[in-house]
Amino acid sequence: MEVTFLGQAGLMFEKDGFRIMVDPYLSDSVGKKNPDCLRRVPVDESFFLKRPDVMIFTHSHLDHYDPETAERFFSLYSGMTVLSPSSVWQEARKHRCGNHVLFDAGTSWTERGVRFTAVTAVHSDIHAIGVIIDDGDRKYYVTGDTLYSEKIFSEIPEDIYALFLPVNGVGNNMNMCDAARFAARVGAEKTVPIHTGLFDSIDSGELYCPGKTVPVIYRKIDI
Repeated sequence: MEVTFLGQAGLMFEKDGFRIMVDPYLSDSVGKKNPDCLRRVPVDESFFLKRPDVMIFTHSHLDHYDPETAERFFSLYSGMTVLSPSSVWQEARKHRCGNHVLFDAGTSWTERGVRFTAVTAVHSDIHAIGVIIDDGDRKYYVTGDTLYSEKIFSEIPEDIYALFLPVNGVGNNMNMCDAARFAARVGAEKTVPIHTGLFDSIDSGELYCPGKTVPVIYRKIDI
């Protein structure tokens, strides 16, 4: 799969014309509520021209399920599959323009040969999830916002190819030290630190672990 970093925790996966978006945050909604969290990088409007086949929201926080971003996608495109946990599902399904699947931890959904599995995340939204995306060739694990917790690892297969995880260390997310420990436990070939650089000056390159790839906003990730 090709993977593009959308900023904060947003990712876009593409393979053979099949497009998946995870937690796109393409507005300044957070900054409107909290001036300390104004965007430092302008929105790239071109991403609204890219119709997702599957949209995944990992939890209810505004930089993950952003109603402003979601509304724009839902108004532009019908027929998307939308996977979201209980804390998001009731709100997202009000748009009534797609197939809204309740996607709590332990749930799997398969579409166009790609299997999505929701796994536990330990965060201040108790319904928060991570997701494993298995395209039949490789497995990609997006942790969502989470702390390091032993509860998680029994749900994670041993053959993860690429791991995407937060490293900012605030808001009930792992810091660099714990993210490195987490990456070592998962043992992925590639590790991509995210959730930095949009609201803060944290350098995700400071994560120390084998196979690290530091993403650049709006560019394909070298994995």
